[in-house]
Amino acid sequence: MSAIKDTAKGMTSFRWTICAMLFFATTINYLDRQVLSLTWDEFIKPEFHWNEDHYGTITGVFSLVYAVCMLFAGRFIDWMGSKKGFLWTIGVWSAGAVMHAACGLVIESYVGLSSAAELAAATGDVAVVIATISMYAFLVARCVLALGEAGNFPAAIKVTAEYFPKKDRAYATSIFNAGASIGALAAPLTIPLLAKAWGWEMAFIVIGALGFVWMGFWIFLYDAPRKSKFVNQAEVEYIESDKDQEKDSNGDLVEGKKASFLKCFSYKQTWAFAFGKFMTDGVWWFFLFWTPSYLNTQFGIKTSEGLGIALIFTLYLITMLSIYGGKLPTIIINKTGKNPYAARMQAMLIFAFFPLVVLFAQPLGTISPWLPVILIGIGGAAHQSWSANIFSTIGDMFPKYAIATITGIGGMAGGIGSMLLQKSAGKLFVHADEVGMTFLGFEGKPAGYFIIFCVCAVAYLTGWIVMKSLVPKYKPITDL
Repeated sequence: MSAIKDTAKGMTSFRWTICAMLFFATTINYLDRQVLSLTWDEFIKPEFHWNEDHYGTITGVFSLVYAVCMLFAGRFIDWMGSKKGFLWTIGVWSAGAVMHAACGLVIESYVGLSSAAELAAATGDVAVVIATISMYAFLVARCVLALGEAGNFPAAIKVTAEYFPKKDRAYATSIFNAGASIGALAAPLTIPLLAKAWGWEMAFIVIGALGFVWMGFWIFLYDAPRKSKFVNQAEVEYIESDKDQEKDSNGDLVEGKKASFLKCFSYKQTWAFAFGKFMTDGVWWFFLFWTPSYLNTQFGIKTSEGLGIALIFTLYLITMLSIYGGKLPTIIINKTGKNPYAARMQAMLIFAFFPLVVLFAQPLGTISPWLPVILIGIGGAAHQSWSANIFSTIGDMFPKYAIATITGIGGMAGGIGSMLLQKSAGKLFVHADEVGMTFLGFEGKPAGYFIIFCVCAVAYLTGWIVMKSLVPKYKPITDL
């Protein structure tokens, strides 16, 4: 410990600049992801004659493509390296984001109409064709977006492992992961207003262009710690202070090694991480994709109006509490002396109880729309705290050279879970509305939302129980 303290004297702190870059990348990632959810119900749905099933299909396919791409994104990042890999991933997703703006022109050309007003006024078979073809056009753009966005977290987790010792990784992860909340926070303040002022197409173009700006800074700023002109020797030594722990079963340093993709699936640690992501990623994405539509469906509140903006902003402002989620394991370690994995699992159990408040979102919504928004915000904050820690368990259990690959596997599982939840939600809402479904005193779409809220509420405890069953004690992988 004293050696680390001595090293810290005169140490640069460029690692936090890199952490800030990861934060902004994640912010842009979630801004791009949010444009559709904040524009479809008010602007796109009337123009293209969509219903919840169309939207559920789009979000579901996005999640599925994201899942499949996540499986290979980690390998791609490991192969390309952090600098080039991140440039490729954000470049592709920014292009995909901008592509959404061209979907209207594609539909107008296909059906022979010349304006958004003519599309919206169409009826009968023409309206069905517009809805179907427009859905496929958006699916193409969403697939490109998913292809690029799949690389963000594997790249960010890899860079975090390169620039931070283990004891700081959860905190660094919670900081850059807070970009998801900031992106979601900034989205309702910007996207609906852009769409209202200049059209929904311009919202996609402006937000999508931010990624290209980020790329210019990344080219200038990033290099591996030992090669970076911004990092002095003291900071390098601090970053590598636990390097002696990164050894294989023969005691050799693992730098330069590559993880066997198939062998990764033979470890319970991989399955524990993957199941935790499978159970919980879809919950966050449901909050992200469906809350604006929920407010419009349940309360008639549009996101381009002052109250709608205030509600969505408040929801994601609450999720910002998650920035402290990465600190809890450190506090537990300092007070109890537990190993990082045990401390993280204890913290995750605590966070798993908070989403249970979402069970009361629908009943309390009869009093005021603010109450479900606050409860969903608490659930979102718990998710982000959980997410920062579940990502950090990879670094606890696997060597650095396998981190991006394991992150990709877990991301695939999370994407599959999200796809199932988004598509099921869309079909459930349409079915509930058509047949007048009732559930615990609610009827129609509100009954459908109540059912999905119940699923979201118990997902984290279910995920934690299975993870703990698979890996009850800290057991790092040394023979991969």
